[in-house]
Amino acid sequence: MIKIYLSLSVFFTTSIHAQQVTIISSEVKSSFRGLSVVDDKTIWVSGSNGIVGKSSDSGKTWKYATVKGHEKTDFRDIEAFDENTAIIMGIDCPARILKTSNGGETWTTMFEDTTKGMFLDAMEFHTEQSGVVIGDPIEGKGFIAKLTDHTWKPNAIERRPPLDSGEAFFASSGTNIRMLDKHNMVAITGGLHANLLIDNRKIKLPLLQGKESTGANSIAVKDANTFMIVGGDFMQKDSTAGNYCFTKDKGKTWIASLQPPSGYRSCVEYLGASNWITCGLNGVDITSDNGLHFKSISNTGFHVCRKSKKGNAVYFAGNGGRVAKLIP
Repeated sequence: MIKIYLSLSVFFTTSIHAQQVTIISSEVKSSFRGLSVVDDKTIWVSGSNGIVGKSSDSGKTWKYATVKGHEKTDFRDIEAFDENTAIIMGIDCPARILKTSNGGETWTTMFEDTTKGMFLDAMEFHTEQSGVVIGDPIEGKGFIAKLTDHTWKPNAIERRPPLDSGEAFFASSGTNIRMLDKHNMVAITGGLHANLLIDNRKIKLPLLQGKESTGANSIAVKDANTFMIVGGDFMQKDSTAGNYCFTKDKGKTWIASLQPPSGYRSCVEYLGASNWITCGLNGVDITSDNGLHFKSISNTGFHVCRKSKKGNAVYFAGNGGRVAKLIP
């Protein structure tokens, strides 16, 4: 029985590492950091120059459009709920959140804030009517607004997390915040300080920190206690220093990697079992042993990778309007 298990394990690990990343679209001039995969066929992307894209056939064909009146907006995060409904986040000048219910034909403003220094970083949703958005610190505290019954309401200043000088959220892939359940979330910070924010606590992360370009960029959640976090220094895309950490006990202890990801990483996604995938400016890595060993499967850079919420397909998005798919 042990021999059979080991054989299956070796086969599964080999098949995971044999997967490849294939470009399926590079049609528009936009840097995509927003990516939402509803199911194996329905994919939405968003990015710079006010561009939003959608495919309803697993990426074979795409419909791209510039959101009217937002031609210069950088939509760095998107959450889609079906082929007609999606919410996009414009980071600043002013910060806005828009929604479509007709497949992107028209968009309505759900939230707008012209406060000086306002910069939104990421959104996360429990349902279409329940979500949260985080932003850079104002008056030393991270911005938080919550969606309830179609209305975004900013938390009072006293109910926002205090951040140290030089500490902030990164708007690199829309994945530095994740919901643990309907009422609780986990978030990560970077910059001069890198922390895990959970249960009204700040836990220092064993990641590279100390400069504005360093720290944690993305967190993926397996369960209420098990997280994988990636980052590093986005000014040194090939450096593996302090770019990964993993916990099975909600941040009490951290497990190091024997073979970390191949460089700075802006996004990590949980795939199931002990399998995770991560991407950054210099490529894509995959692991089948909870991060003890990562294997590079592509040298093409991407900002974000997401697994289908109702399936198994995995997609990527990045600079140059680039969208790709993980191929078995």
